[in-house]
Amino acid sequence: KKKKKESNSPINKMAKAPESVLKKQAAQAKIAADALVAAKAAKKLHRANKKAFAARGAEYAAEYKATEKAAVDARREAKSKGGFFVPAEPKLAFVIRIRGIIGVSPKAKKVMQLFRLRQIHNGAFVKLNEATIRMLRLIEPYVTYGYPSLKSVKSLILKRGFGKVNKQRVPIGENAVIQDGLKVDGIDCVDD
Repeated sequence: KKKKKESNSPINKMAKAPESVLKKQAAQAKIAADALVAAKAAKKLHRANKKAFAARGAEYAAEYKATEKAAVDARREAKSKGGFFVPAEPKLAFVIRIRGIIGVSPKAKKVMQLFRLRQIHNGAFVKLNEATIRMLRLIEPYVTYGYPSLKSVKSLILKRGFGKVNKQRVPIGENAVIQDGLKVDGIDCVDD
């Protein structure tokens, strides 16, 4: 029997891949390179945003501290002069529903719907103005409300807050959700 001669050419040693596989590899390499560039850009943007949000938070903290100090100074001045200090009216209330639907008048039901208090133990922030204060007085037997501090507002938003992104209800766990959902309103982070 005769042995077949094997040629030592590089073409036979390395099997050529089909052209479709080569195209796919090239496309995947391009996608990977684009993803790497996008990831680097996102990381750089995240760093810049983090610095900006920290600066904005410090600015808000200084502003809150200044208003608190002004209120204390006004109270002390009024006391030293023998007068009274009347603090500013609160602008925000947190309302929680504490009773069910049995025996609720239609008008009170409608007001609770407007405040998004459809179930017992639901809560909502309400901006206080003359109309909302009247509504609160109407539904007082069914709800409890109070004036939250900055700390409680921030913790409630972070723990239980939701935003709408692409018509979906997404929990607010990070500032990216706030940026995507509320960019129109000029709100970029939790501090805003």
